[in-house]
Amino acid sequence: MDNYSKKELIVIAGPTASGKTALSVELAQKLNTAILSADSRQCFKEMNIGVAKPTVEEIQGVPHFFIDSHSIQEDVNAGMYEQYGLSVLEDIFKEKNKAILVGGTGLYIKALCEGLDNMPTISKEIRENIIAQYNENGLSWLQQQVEQKDPQYWNTTDEKENPQRLMRALEIVQTTGKSILNFRSNTEKKRNFDIKKYAIEWPREILYERINQRVD
Repeated sequence: MDNYSKKELIVIAGPTASGKTALSVELAQKLNTAILSADSRQCFKEMNIGVAKPTVEEIQGVPHFFIDSHSIQEDVNAGMYEQYGLSVLEDIFKEKNKAILVGGTGLYIKALCEGLDNMPTISKEIRENIIAQYNENGLSWLQQQVEQKDPQYWNTTDEKENPQRLMRALEIVQTTGKSILNFRSNTEKKRNFDIKKYAIEWPREILYERINQRVD
């Protein structure tokens, strides 16, 4: 693509009720461009409660991607999002010099901006078995399994209370016999467009009040 290096992705991140939607829509209108969501729940057509999807009024005619774009039956994850997002940006950049990425799912933002490591394929049987045992035995069982089978990861992670991360580590060691750390390169992928990141922050008490106003 000609002059692709001059293309720019503007990232607007922040917690729920921080004002990301209003800011991104206003900016998109001024730049005459589109918005790509990086929210891991707003993409599901069937989820409309507690996910804070932007309304028709809030969108104000600005093209949005990754909102109501998938079914909850589909396997949507950060790796899939990386490929989806790059494809969307390629289409946007054919007509526009700038695009906007907005959302609160940090892993999805990282996937699109920096890329993810290539992880081994996990069989459906192994994944479902781990989930079933976790649901039956709880977090303490999961922690014990990871500590025993992948001590290298266990001794270095600060996410010992995060079941998703622990299940990921466990399914990889069960599949390959190797620690998940063996598959992490920590090498950032180069993108052929510029990236500028902005984060919206509020004092905690004000943010809580904004959340309460939204719930009310």
